[in-house]
Amino acid sequence: QVQLTESGGGLAQAGGSLRLSCAASGTTFNRYAMGWFRQAPGKGREVVVVISRSGGHTYYADSVKGRFTISRDDAKNTVYLQMNMLKPEETAVYFCAADTYELLSSGRGTTAYWGKGTQVTVSS
Repeated sequence: QVQLTESGGGLAQAGGSLRLSCAASGTTFNRYAMGWFRQAPGKGREVVVVISRSGGHTYYADSVKGRFTISRDDAKNTVYLQMNMLKPEETAVYFCAADTYELLSSGRGTTAYWGKGTQVTVSS
């Protein structure tokens, strides 16, 4: 069983930055690729970024390339999402997920393990 706990959400101004963290417990962290998804009000959940088990492969949604960075610290069982140049339309609940790299990057959202999410609000 994998437990994922997100933190770091909050309020940012457009053009600002936030750093999200996701701490994993109950498992061997490096068994899983990790990803961040988001769900805006009235919209479906979409994949944002994914990092492989080794950290050697990453996937970024086109909308965040060059602004968001995912990283992982296996010693701390934690994955991070650095978000820069935030836009108001990126206001959403951000979820951490664990599964295979292929499944996470497909965006199908059928991954088995999810955190409860953290709210990110970007004001204009």
